[in-house]
Amino acid sequence: MGKYVAAVWQCRYFWLSLVRMDLRTRYRRSVLGLGWSLLHPVAMTAILCLVFANLFHADLHDYVPSVLAGFACWNYVLFVTLQGCQCFYQGEMYIRQFPAPMAIFPLRTALGGTIHFLIALALVVCVAGFFKGPVNFLALMGLVPSILLLFIFVWSLAVVAGFANVFFNDTQHLSEICFQILFYATPIIYPAEELEKRHLGWVIRLNPINAFLKLIREPILEGRLPALSSYAWAGGIVLASVLVAGIILAKLQRKLIFKL
Repeated sequence: MGKYVAAVWQCRYFWLSLVRMDLRTRYRRSVLGLGWSLLHPVAMTAILCLVFANLFHADLHDYVPSVLAGFACWNYVLFVTLQGCQCFYQGEMYIRQFPAPMAIFPLRTALGGTIHFLIALALVVCVAGFFKGPVNFLALMGLVPSILLLFIFVWSLAVVAGFANVFFNDTQHLSEICFQILFYATPIIYPAEELEKRHLGWVIRLNPINAFLKLIREPILEGRLPALSSYAWAGGIVLASVLVAGIILAKLQRKLIFKL
């Protein structure tokens, strides 16, 4: 694995240029440019706060930044996974010409999504500062390992989704349905305590995205570092996803070219 990671790093100028090309293509002739990446979470947060704040009797000072942080994480995972389904098809002409490690094409997708996620996260910090007062910058340092863990997680998801979609072309459509279901099992628009009260806490505990939501929300919204157990649980999820992605790469990357 060390040699494989080194090979990916040796191709860094290649996949960094792919990321820049993707961003330029996506926002070419756009007035707002990268600002469009903020429009969806902001619009959804505004609508949901109007609808659900009264339903859950939530204080807007807590509810608004909480929902916005939830959407930032959710859109990151959703975007990278769904785009990851097409990552090998998008890189097909490079795959046929250049024997690069296959992991760089999901990495291309993950890095593009990470740029949008970091912009959205900066907005969350600003909104939290507006509604809840000055943020704890020391606690914000806890976001660094959290973002790194989340990045490795979504990269692994992109690898799995990319290979799955090449060998079974309906993967992206199934993923969209599964994510729609998973959205309502993720504490984004409602507090996690609501399910605990109804003896449905197991839904939250079995949801891997919730582990990363806690790591992102606690430093920003509560001004404290997450517990080591939270990092350990998220780290276990990341380790499992990396193992699955690594096994798939080892077994299927040589066969990929024959399926494109």
